[in-house]
Amino acid sequence: MKGTPDAPQCGFSMAVVNILKILKVEFKGVNVLENQSLREGIKQFSDWPTIPQLYVNGEFIGGCDIIREMFETGELQKVFDENNIEYTEVQ
Repeated sequence: MKGTPDAPQCGFSMAVVNILKILKVEFKGVNVLENQSLREGIKQFSDWPTIPQLYVNGEFIGGCDIIREMFETGELQKVFDENNIEYTEVQ
C-alpha cells in the first residue's frame, strides 16, 4: 500500500484499509513509498499495475476496485472463510 494502515497516502489504499477495518481483519500494511524497488517489484510479482494489492496467505487477491467489489458482493468474506481468517460480519 501507499502509506501505512494508520496513515494511508492515497485514496485507494485508504479504501482497502477501511474495508479491512470494517471487517476487523488483522492485517499488515507495507509502505511501498519507502522503497522504489519494492514498489516496482510487487507490480512485477503480481503482474498487476496498481497499488494497493491485497494478499491472503501469500495469494494475490486484487487491487482496490476488485477488493471493493468483492466486499460488496460478499466474495471477500468467502475468501477469508476459505483461509480460516477471522472477521466480523457487517450488518
